[in-house]
Amino acid sequence: MSESSPLRLAIAALRAGRPVRIDGPEPRVITAVETATPELLALLYSSNRARLLISGERAAALALANERDAADPAAPVLIECADWLDASAALAIADPGRDLDRGPIGPLHPVHMDCARAAEAALDLARLAGLLPALWLLEDQPAAAVVSSDDIERARTAPNVELVARAKLPIDGMPNTQIVAFRGSDDGQEHVALVVGAFGGQPPLVRLHSECLTGDVFGSLKCDCGPQLKEALRIIGEAGGGVLLYLRQEGRGIGLANKLRAYALQDRGLDTVDANRRLGFGDDERDYAHAAAMLKALGIDRVRLLTNNPNKVAGLEAAGVKVVERVAHHMPANPHNADYLATKRKKSGHLA
Repeated sequence: MSESSPLRLAIAALRAGRPVRIDGPEPRVITAVETATPELLALLYSSNRARLLISGERAAALALANERDAADPAAPVLIECADWLDASAALAIADPGRDLDRGPIGPLHPVHMDCARAAEAALDLARLAGLLPALWLLEDQPAAAVVSSDDIERARTAPNVELVARAKLPIDGMPNTQIVAFRGSDDGQEHVALVVGAFGGQPPLVRLHSECLTGDVFGSLKCDCGPQLKEALRIIGEAGGGVLLYLRQEGRGIGLANKLRAYALQDRGLDTVDANRRLGFGDDERDYAHAAAMLKALGIDRVRLLTNNPNKVAGLEAAGVKVVERVAHHMPANPHNADYLATKRKKSGHLA
């Protein structure tokens, strides 16, 4: 896709609070609850025409699962418009961080979903934009951007990358290292590869590391990301060479702001998986097609993978990169992340 691809324009418009048209067999116009402009909301309230679209996971958290039109947690849920359903109420419905600080909201009336594919694509677009999966479904509104449901589906299932820059990067205690920047040809996200030393035509030791601002930069003890990153570089360096991919997948793919919302829910007693679900996301929103495309662009199609996450092995292999060996990679727990690590093993299938 080009720099001005429909998907990139749609993501930018949604983040800016502008309406986006989802094209396809059942076209609809949507805007994000989290970012909708005051001017647009004023228009919506004056006409009282907007319905609220939320994920099935969020509907279940709001105890709507006993309603026929909200019974499937895997399916989007459409909430009937109402006079009281203004910007503040919609955000309180969308953001679970407010669940324990407010009284009951409603009544909430799920209605029949007459645009299921467009609704699923719209929620996927919100997730790609790093926004809460909660949207106003608009009637007869002009759109700032247009994207097809097929474009969104391709971005979720078959993304690609383009190599945009490459340079030497001296790193203390490491063999000669290059840094290579890639840009997602679908969503425009930038990822980097550290190519360390030389691996002599053998399958290199590879680490897929998801960006973690709190752990990698600030040294947070809530996760093991920072120590994992440092230890992976040490192991790759001692092996004489390999590749570390630094992927823009903050918070297991839900984005920085949503990760912090999940942290706040964890402070209230939820574990990391249940916090993601209450936000309206899956347990883990990451995929590894971008990572596989980066490796292929570097001429690598066979790897020794440094990981305890079987999903990374499966993701690379599904995208055409053979994992010839899994090399265990785990850090000791601390009092702040012991439950987090236990949850990853119990609920996400991470290996010891």
